[in-house]
Amino acid sequence: MKKVLIAVDETEGSKAVLSVFQNMVRPPESVVLVHVQQLEGKSMMIDMLGEAELNTLREALKGTDYKESLDRKSERILNFYRKELENGGLVSVKTIIRDGITSEEILKVAQEESVDLIVTGYNGKTFMQRMVTGSISKDIEKHAPVPVLVAKNPSAEEKFAWTSAAAVGLK
Repeated sequence: MKKVLIAVDETEGSKAVLSVFQNMVRPPESVVLVHVQQLEGKSMMIDMLGEAELNTLREALKGTDYKESLDRKSERILNFYRKELENGGLVSVKTIIRDGITSEEILKVAQEESVDLIVTGYNGKTFMQRMVTGSISKDIEKHAPVPVLVAKNPSAEEKFAWTSAAAVGLK
């Protein structure tokens, strides 16, 4: 296996993704870490927007404090996972920040980067939450052109404190 894409966010479930990856997958030549930002509100709202509306929202947010805050948070998340992978011996780790519909953006990056495997997490949504907002991991599994490894963590709904310096080892 040459290249693996790992989708991460701020939940403890993403830490489980990294653990499963490090313990079950033979190290690839390179890893692409992708984080998809939620531009506004819950994912259901974003999922209802078309590409034109998403582009308008992206333009409206460009250069705002809110967008800069999202970018800083995304960089902290990706840097945390990059360091973990590099400490585990991986040399080639690329990070990508996207915004929009999470599953679609992850699949786009997988295609653009010609990955051999997608590793993602399961965030522990209840049945009702899945009915309303859908399941990102299920969407990825359904539409991915490559194998998908879904790592499940029972406490995945707990959010990690990415705004805390201690959370990313910067203390």
